[in-house]
Amino acid sequence: MANVIQALKGGDVRSRVSAEEWQVRVDLAAAYRLVAHYRWTDMIFTHLSARVPGPEHHFLINPYGLLFDEVTASSLVKVDLDGNIVMASDYDVNPAGFCIHSAIHMAREDAQAVMHVHTPDGVAVATMACGLMPITQTAMVIHGQIAYHEYEGVALDLSERARLVKDLGDKKLLILRNHGTLAVGTSVSDCFLWLYNLERACSMQVRAMAGGALHQPSQAALATTRLQGQSLMVDGQLDRLAWPALLRMIDRIDPGYRD
Repeated sequence: MANVIQALKGGDVRSRVSAEEWQVRVDLAAAYRLVAHYRWTDMIFTHLSARVPGPEHHFLINPYGLLFDEVTASSLVKVDLDGNIVMASDYDVNPAGFCIHSAIHMAREDAQAVMHVHTPDGVAVATMACGLMPITQTAMVIHGQIAYHEYEGVALDLSERARLVKDLGDKKLLILRNHGTLAVGTSVSDCFLWLYNLERACSMQVRAMAGGALHQPSQAALATTRLQGQSLMVDGQLDRLAWPALLRMIDRIDPGYRD
């Protein structure tokens, strides 16, 4: 793996970007390692992106062909909203990833990070007619932020971008029917926390539905928990607490993502 990463560097990327961009690169590389740690990967497929600070509307995405536990701050590919690679890289980007991520980065100024995965439980819920049900505390906290997008085939047709953005609206979470899950955040850490809760809620639902009749919470409990979710998730309380702890964990496992 070290040889692969060294080949990707093509010089000292850190010296060629702003301090603000480098920090975003480190955070996004950490998010890739976290997705690998939680076993949400689909080999080299799926994608996480983050907007590069500045007026150019460039964003960073994974080098197509690397496993998520190989991604580093230096190896992330910088592209513009037309799909042009704007800093030399030995790798291309996933065209479906570009279609999905460019759509959201173009349409939402608050979309500083976008994360899309194909986990078994997330895809299972995406195929259920009921979608994600508010039957667990985790699901209730995020339920007001979930939107749905119908499956149109592999996301290679750029005309799908308008429909995807329309379906997402101003929500933080998108369940892509028959496909997977997606989160939008005001930072990499914020986005990861939204994705984490969505994936946990999907896993809990899959297990609960395999066990028989479900206990339904009261409407009062649903309303209360939705308001609490606004404070905990939308206002960033959990993000500020959890992200430093997650970075400490990844640094203990393999700090090489910072290269």
